[in-house]
Amino acid sequence: MTSITQNFRNLMQSIKQNGGIYRSILQLYRVDEIKEGEYVGTDRNGNRYYQNKRFFVGRSRWVIYNEKFGLDYDGTHVDPEWHGWLHYVRDEPPTVQKPITYKWVDPNPQENKTGTPENYVPYSTVKPKVEAWVPKSNKQ
Repeated sequence: MTSITQNFRNLMQSIKQNGGIYRSILQLYRVDEIKEGEYVGTDRNGNRYYQNKRFFVGRSRWVIYNEKFGLDYDGTHVDPEWHGWLHYVRDEPPTVQKPITYKWVDPNPQENKTGTPENYVPYSTVKPKVEAWVPKSNKQ
C-alpha cells in the first residue's frame, strides 16, 4: 500500500509543479511525459532546466522548451552552455559555474534550418561524372 500512496504523492507533486491539471495535460501533450524535479535555471530563449537525482543518469536532467516554440521545438534551441550540462559534460550548471567563452564563438547560435527554404545548399564546381542522355531527334 505504501507504493500506491507514494506513486499518488509523486503524481500530485508533478501536477503541482507543472502548474495544475490543465498545464500538466498541456505538458503531457507537448513532450509525452510529466516529471517533477528541482528547477535549475533558464536560458536566454526562455527554456527551463530541471534535475531530479532520483532518476537514472541520462534521464535525470531535462529541458522544458519555451512555449513560443509550440510543438516545433528542436535541439538547436538549447544554448551551448546548457547543452554541456544537459548531456553530463559539465557537473555544474551555467548558473553556478560560468562556462569558458572564446571570442571566436558566436554568442547568438543559429537554429537548424534544415527542411526550410533557408537551408544550406552547397554548390559544386566539379564537373559531374555522369551526364544525362539526350536522345537524337528524327526531324528531317
